[in-house]
Parts: sequence; structure tokens; C-alpha cells
Amino acid sequence: MLDLVLTNEEGLVGNVELKGNLGCSDHEMVELKILKAARRAESKLTTLNFRRADFDLFRDLLGRVPWDKALEGRGAQESWLVFKDHLLQAQERCIPTKRKSGKSIRRPAWMNKELLDKLQYKKETYRRWKQGQVAWEKYREIV
Repeated sequence: MLDLVLTNEEGLVGNVELKGNLGCSDHEMVELKILKAARRAESKLTTLNFRRADFDLFRDLLGRVPWDKALEGRGAQESWLVFKDHLLQAQERCIPTKRKSGKSIRRPAWMNKELLDKLQYKKETYRRWKQGQVAWEKYREIV
């Protein structure tokens, strides 16, 4: 007989029932209902936010570097590392980061931008129909 169900949150599980043995085993199956959706872990993945980037400052920072002196007497590998270092420093100062949203991950592959725009238009037309600004026939045509 089941004595105890452990969860990390009170009220998470309900309607716990034993459903008999699992095959020839002495273990029993347990059926339960999850009452609250489990919280999703927040993604800590970040990406560069180019929409808010200051490209003028970026260009200015890289333009101030005396490349002749910075790369003088260095081989290809060393030159690349010096350039990369300056580039990443300028990037850090000029291009902010943002947390990557998981919306595209959870969205089906066939749900492209064109379809999302059409759905948004449909929702907007529905809202306008509710306010009496659009005829029912026009809304049904869009649907």
C-alpha cells in the first residue's frame, strides 16, 4: 500500500490511486493527477541584441585602434587574437545582450511569420467586430 507521495510543492498532486501489479512484479502502478503545471526553468541563454546596438560607437572604437602598431611583427595567429580581442571588447561595450526567448522553440515548424501575421490580423479583426467597427461577413471571410 502507498503511504507517501513526495513533491516539491504542496497541492501539486491529487487523486492518487493504486492500479494493481505491474506484470509479475511485486511493484504496483500508481495513477495520479498533476493539479498545477510545473514551472519551466528559465533559459539563461543570451544572444546579442543588434536592434539596440550602437554601431557608430562600435565603428569609432575599432577605428581608434592603431592597427599598424598593434599587428606589427606578429604572425597570422597572433594578429587574429589581437584583432579578436579588440572586436570582442568593442562588442561588449556597444551591443547589449538579451535573454533568448523560448517562443520559437515551443512553436511548431509550420508556424512561420506569414501565418503568425495572418493570425494577428484575424484577432485584430475579431476585436474590431466586437466593437462594431467591422461587419460579421468581413470577419468570417478572414477566418
